[in-house]
Amino acid sequence: MTYTFSDRLGNLAPSAIREILKATSQPGIIPFAAGNPAPEAFPVRAVREISARLLAERPVDCLQYGITEGYTPLRLRVRGDLKNRLQIGAGFDDLIVTSGAQQVIDLAAKALCNEGDVVIAESPSFIGALNTFRSYGARLRGVPLQADGLDVDALEEILRTEKNVRFLYTIPNYQNPSGVTMSPEKRRRVYELARQYGVLILEDNPYGELRYEGEALPCIKSFDTDGIVIYAGSFSKILSPGLRVGYVLAPAPLIAKMTVGKQASDVHTPVFNQMIVDEWMRNYDVAAHVKEICGIYTAKRDLMCGGLAGTALRFRRPAGGLFLWCELPEGIGMLDYARRAVERKVAVVPGVAFAVEQSDSINAVRLNFSTPTDEQLKQGVEILRGM
Repeated sequence: MTYTFSDRLGNLAPSAIREILKATSQPGIIPFAAGNPAPEAFPVRAVREISARLLAERPVDCLQYGITEGYTPLRLRVRGDLKNRLQIGAGFDDLIVTSGAQQVIDLAAKALCNEGDVVIAESPSFIGALNTFRSYGARLRGVPLQADGLDVDALEEILRTEKNVRFLYTIPNYQNPSGVTMSPEKRRRVYELARQYGVLILEDNPYGELRYEGEALPCIKSFDTDGIVIYAGSFSKILSPGLRVGYVLAPAPLIAKMTVGKQASDVHTPVFNQMIVDEWMRNYDVAAHVKEICGIYTAKRDLMCGGLAGTALRFRRPAGGLFLWCELPEGIGMLDYARRAVERKVAVVPGVAFAVEQSDSINAVRLNFSTPTDEQLKQGVEILRGM
């Protein structure tokens, strides 16, 4: 039989990262292409204790349907944490729990984008978000990244000339894939430009707590007095990606529409998982756990950066996050480089996977330092040094 697919998905290619990740399941492959937390970073004992206690004392609550907006104690706890820790959340904002931050991206696009509408993103940017926007028929415009964040002059030019811009998608902290952190000055300027041109901002902050040096910077959402910033957060990088618990903080009218969209997809995020996160926040020292995993990742980052120093790969040591963005010298093509690396049992992601527009000029690879063991990091870096 010949299958006819929807226009929405018919021309959408599989995620290059997910395809490359298939190679990491082969014996002996060093997973520089992944983005998973380190196994030693999981609070296994805490999750085991919480799960046993909840199933013993509240089994029906754990296993029953929940409301779309999310488990109420967790919603309130996250709201309080965001207010105290990041100073975000105005009176006009509301919050719902989602199935990871990826669902926030999907719900924002579902609620706001019609076919042909424009979404602006940093170039390069997170492929999961880009494919989501493409699946809703959005037209993507890329803003080049500089050492201190996106090029605000290029952003203003797009805002000035494009019609039907629905929102700007940005990862200000330790951007995926580049590792770049947006400066405080640019964060304020981005907000002012969005307000001037009547455009929303989707601020994705999955790596914000994985800071290894420097001072914490204000979220763009902390400037939001006009109700134009949608803030996406997640427990995937500090607790567990497998639990699939994220959240979105945004003006109440937007949250109401996103809630309707969520009802049409998964009804609600698993209640048991939400209860685990709530108990973890309530009864365990989350700050101490985050400090511990930042120590793990700092050592891994330094191991990778130190090993690649002096090679032909050009990179900046990221102040946080999970990735190293390596630009290749002229004459070395990224696809050929990625192929040769895999042949030598090192999986890397070619930079083209993160291109926003077809015309984007990218000759780089993304490396991940959180997933490999320290021994794999040493072996993989040694292999790349010899290429």
